[in-house]
Amino acid sequence: MSPEERNVMRQRENLRRETIKRETEAAVRDSGLRLSPQERAQFESRYIQERQKVERTLRQQIETERQKELPALIQQLKKEFQIDQPGRSPAVKPPESPNSKK
Repeated sequence: MSPEERNVMRQRENLRRETIKRETEAAVRDSGLRLSPQERAQFESRYIQERQKVERTLRQQIETERQKELPALIQQLKKEFQIDQPGRSPAVKPPESPNSKK
């Protein structure tokens, strides 16, 4: 990976961490709880753990849905491209002549 790519990855990771930090602070604030520093740290830790579980579940659901939809998409595109290319016949092997096998 080039230095530029590593820098971009580092920036994205920092942005992701900053976003999670802000959202975690908002969750504590929105909860309305009055927490000691130790309780706050525990709340934040649990929030992040549970958030990761939710995000993992959502990614799995999206991937499952994507896998269900892809065959229909491929068939649709196959039909469209066959229509768009009328001079082109489907990929069929021409019959071999008996002399071609030596």
